[in-house]
Amino acid sequence: MPSPAALPIPRCLPYGPDAVAEAARLIADGHCVAVPTETVYGLAADATNAEAVASIYAAKGRPSFNPLIVHLPDRTAAEALAHFDAFAGRLADAFWPGPLTLVLPLWEDSGIASLVTAGLASIAIRVPAHRAMQALLAATGRPLAAPSANASGGISPTRAEHVVASLNGRIPLVLDDGPTERGLESTILACTDGTVRLLRPGPITAEQVSAVTGAMPGPAGSGIEAPGQLASHYAPGKPVRLDATAAEADEWLIGFGPVAGDDTLSGAGDLTEAAARLFDCLHRADAAPKARIAVAPVPREGLGAAINDRLARAAV
Repeated sequence: MPSPAALPIPRCLPYGPDAVAEAARLIADGHCVAVPTETVYGLAADATNAEAVASIYAAKGRPSFNPLIVHLPDRTAAEALAHFDAFAGRLADAFWPGPLTLVLPLWEDSGIASLVTAGLASIAIRVPAHRAMQALLAATGRPLAAPSANASGGISPTRAEHVVASLNGRIPLVLDDGPTERGLESTILACTDGTVRLLRPGPITAEQVSAVTGAMPGPAGSGIEAPGQLASHYAPGKPVRLDATAAEADEWLIGFGPVAGDDTLSGAGDLTEAAARLFDCLHRADAAPKARIAVAPVPREGLGAAINDRLARAAV
């Protein structure tokens, strides 16, 4: 298999049977390809093929200790890889398919390449709702490891052109199905020993989790257990200043609500719209002529917790 640096600029094929078949062929040959989910575009490879998984790390420049999310077609496939306790079962029933990742104890005979879990005894799994990822899962018949399709630590991609700009020359194919719906990576919960902990906030809020489990999820620990826990992540190539109500002379201001800015997450102050537009706005700010980026205050309740988590990691 050629190294990522030897691959051509990725082709972008519009979603359809031929594009899915080509993507499945490349995955069967040990490559990774970019494919949309309802959250962001992912970089998918066969999670049972260690060399293929290594190609994801190589394309992204990802630290080897940062685990990957494995995408599966349904709960039955997920239960073949990991142990579900009562809380995990309730959460899967409530939010799958959808933007929820569960970190669960891994079965010893799962067949998942150890690179996927970064050597941990747990695995991060998700059943996505997007038609393109589901079609690719069906066409490959394999569990697909798929972190966000961008260089590690950079802004997550919500459009095919974001993938091309970030991974130019590193991957062979982008399956293009337009902009993603949610625009924010999945919520990640760890379910172990009858407890639920929030490892990464996302579209499924802590309040929604509490409505299913009967209690608010506990906090993450100090170690890396899942994707998106590095202190610096989702970062543009420019300094980022948060909670700005006005731009300084060298800043491109991303507004929210009454703070208009050069661009806006949501003029109406709608957190769902802001989440969907977050990475688009950061991409545009990174390409703008100003040397720095400023972002208006965003409320922290509900979905705002996930938005502020991503902004805080972008500003480190």
